[in-house]
Amino acid sequence: MRIIKNILGLLFFLMSVSVLAQDSWPSFRGNQALTGYTNTLPLTSYKLLWTYKTNDKIKSSAVIGKDCIYIGSDDGYLYAFSKSGKLNWKFKAGTSIEASPLLLDNTLFFGSLSGYLFAVDSKTGKQKWKYKTEAQISGASNWVMGSDKIQKRIITGSYDYNLHCVDASNGKLIWKYESANYINGTAAIAYNIAAFGGCDGFLHLINVNTGKETTKINVNNYIASSVAIDANRAYFGNYDGEFFCIDLITKKQVWKYEGGGTFTSSPAVYDKYIVITSHNKKVYCLNKADGSLLWNFLTLQKIESSPVIAQQMVVIASGDGRLYLLDLKTGKKLWSYEIGSPLLSTPAVINNYIIVGGSDGKVYVFGK
Repeated sequence: MRIIKNILGLLFFLMSVSVLAQDSWPSFRGNQALTGYTNTLPLTSYKLLWTYKTNDKIKSSAVIGKDCIYIGSDDGYLYAFSKSGKLNWKFKAGTSIEASPLLLDNTLFFGSLSGYLFAVDSKTGKQKWKYKTEAQISGASNWVMGSDKIQKRIITGSYDYNLHCVDASNGKLIWKYESANYINGTAAIAYNIAAFGGCDGFLHLINVNTGKETTKINVNNYIASSVAIDANRAYFGNYDGEFFCIDLITKKQVWKYEGGGTFTSSPAVYDKYIVITSHNKKVYCLNKADGSLLWNFLTLQKIESSPVIAQQMVVIASGDGRLYLLDLKTGKKLWSYEIGSPLLSTPAVINNYIIVGGSDGKVYVFGK
């Protein structure tokens, strides 16, 4: 009976994510499992609607609520815009904001290079609380419901080697888990597990209720990106160009793809497809079942931004300064736009919009 309830609960969660993703993009990879997938049907081509210039480059990725767009900048501010391009407010964090914010219950949660985790009202830009880690925060936060099904918790990695879990309402520490090196990415959440990699070369699986380690798996090199979880399996790449599929039940490697170049981006997962970008300028599409290569696409510079799958298309922002739409099944280029400045920010994709930040400090908003 418990298994049936868990399956039904998971199906409800996945359906909720699918519907939610059409008109909003509330987190770095669109959902708690970090699959980088949206049910949005993208346009066949886009027009640049507007830009906004911040005072430094943008590594942060945008999140999108019902009416607003939020993004951080290396100038130390978090910005809030209307979809028409009006600046609603900006919040001064003091130091660079590389991490994508998390939008949850009208609150934005995000870290800065000073090591603070902030909670800011999404409507007014007023600070609710801040929590101090001992080193910079480069990865986005995720969230999980507490075991009481009432308390919501924010989970954030830091360069102080710790994964921190705090109360979403007040920023009070609930638990923290210490790894052996920097944590760059975001922890993926599924099945009461937080899965993350770090510069210690391990995939860590943590019980989200207790903060206790369930297991860790050695992959022998830095994991500088976030893990995606789909159907009891974790997918991620490392700095040595290896891409892994790990079974979360058996805690064993299912398959490994090698020779892909340095991976610092996070994979997008949908249906039988896994899409990942690399420093060797390529976009790779792998078969989810066995890791075999389905296709690759070559851009002109290294890619650090993570891909997004929108139904049967893939959205790519490359270091060559171009935004690409690729066919998911074939890898064929369907459309591209040359911005002219390297793109480190991961695109946010919803109905009729793609939002991305540039190294020139501009927010770019594409639409009809």
